[in-house]
Parts: sequence; structure tokens; C-alpha cells
Amino acid sequence: MNLQDSPAPRIARGGKAIYGAPLGILMLEARFPRIPGDMGNAGTWPFPVLYRVVRGASPERVVLQGARGLLPDFVAAAQDLVAQGAEAITTNCGFLSLFQREIAAAVGVPVATSSLMQVPWVQATLPPGRRVGVLTVSQGSLTPAHLEAAGVPLDTPIKGTEGGREFFRVLIRAEAVDMDVALAEQDILEAGQALVAAHPGIGAVVLECTNMPPYAAALQAALGLPVFDIYSLITWFHAGLRPRRFAG
Repeated sequence: MNLQDSPAPRIARGGKAIYGAPLGILMLEARFPRIPGDMGNAGTWPFPVLYRVVRGASPERVVLQGARGLLPDFVAAAQDLVAQGAEAITTNCGFLSLFQREIAAAVGVPVATSSLMQVPWVQATLPPGRRVGVLTVSQGSLTPAHLEAAGVPLDTPIKGTEGGREFFRVLIRAEAVDMDVALAEQDILEAGQALVAAHPGIGAVVLECTNMPPYAAALQAALGLPVFDIYSLITWFHAGLRPRRFAG
């Protein structure tokens, strides 16, 4: 037999604990329902993901208290996800933009902490005279530091859901473990409509909160404007980790 005709060796490369899920998601510790479209519902994603819950990082502590004292916990959890096999890291709270630089420096892989990172990209797509508006779960808690960390202009129009009947009280205040989805959607629609009414020059909306994607289609239909969220960010992010292979 001619040695040149021998089949090439097939070497499987190791070094990870888990394969086939390059994206790691850092999760807050919460018990509200993760409906389809929510970042914490694994069925939301058209690709496998790895999750890690950061114990003690409640939505109230992260959103209303500025995530004080939690940076080491998020860094450790991100490092654990990378050790398991994650090739990139994201989080399930837009307010974690505060930790963007620190987590990226600690893990050595691409990191996208917040849906707010899309604001400059979306702004670049809009015609002159139009601007991006941000819909957040808590306007009163979204500080200039959060915006600056995500590259968001400080004069960006912002509206929160604090005045609603369901979304804020269940997700942030943890006043219930069940949620009226129709009421939550109405909170999002009313906040979005108020945002656009107060700022007629808005040409697109970015949703800060990672629990808002289930309502993005309804909001887009109601406003007649493009709506971007954590789903649009992460599907873009993942596309760079696993580019599509085209036949031929």
C-alpha cells in the first residue's frame, strides 16, 4: 500500500469542559417567569448557550443599588464560563455595562455586557435629524456612568417602566413570582409611546432590559419604528463566533 494513500489522521482537539456552546451568559438571581423571548429562557436562542447564575445578584441589587460589591462575583462567574468552554460573555442585565471593561480585562475573550452598546451603531443608521431613544426598566437608576460605559451619549432620550402596573414590580421589586404578561406588555407599550411622544425626533428604540424582547414586536408595530434589544445584539455577537458556512 502506498503511504500517500493512507487516510489523514483525525485529531480531536481538547482543552474545554463543554463544546458546541461558545456563548456564556451571566444571569442575575431571580425567580420571576422567563417567558419565550426572555434572555433567561434557553429556548429563546437559535443556538446553544451556557448559563451561570451569580448568587446574590438580585435585580433590585443590580438595578436599584448600582451592583455595589458584586464585581468580583461577576468576574469569577465569567472566568468559570470561559473555563467551561465559553468563547464570549454577555449578561442578562443592561445595567451591568458598569462592569464592561473589568470583565473583558479579566476573561480575555469578547464581552458584551449590555444591550445599550447598540445605541451608537443604531444611531449611525439613522437619517439626519433622527436619534435613538432608550427604553429601560428603571429610568431613575440609569446613571451617566451606565451610559458612558456603553458608549451612549448622555443626552439620549430615556424612558423607564417604573410607572407601570406589572413589569417593574415583578422584575425589579420581586413583589410576585408570577406575572400577568398582558399587563407587562402594556407597561412596555405605554412607556415606549410616552418616550416617542416626548421626543418626536426619535427614529429607533433600543431596549435596555433583557426581559423586554418578548414585547419588542408589539412595540415596533405600535411605534412604527425599528426596535433593537438584547436578542438583536446577541444574535449579531454569536454570528461572529460561528459565521455561517455557505455551500460552494
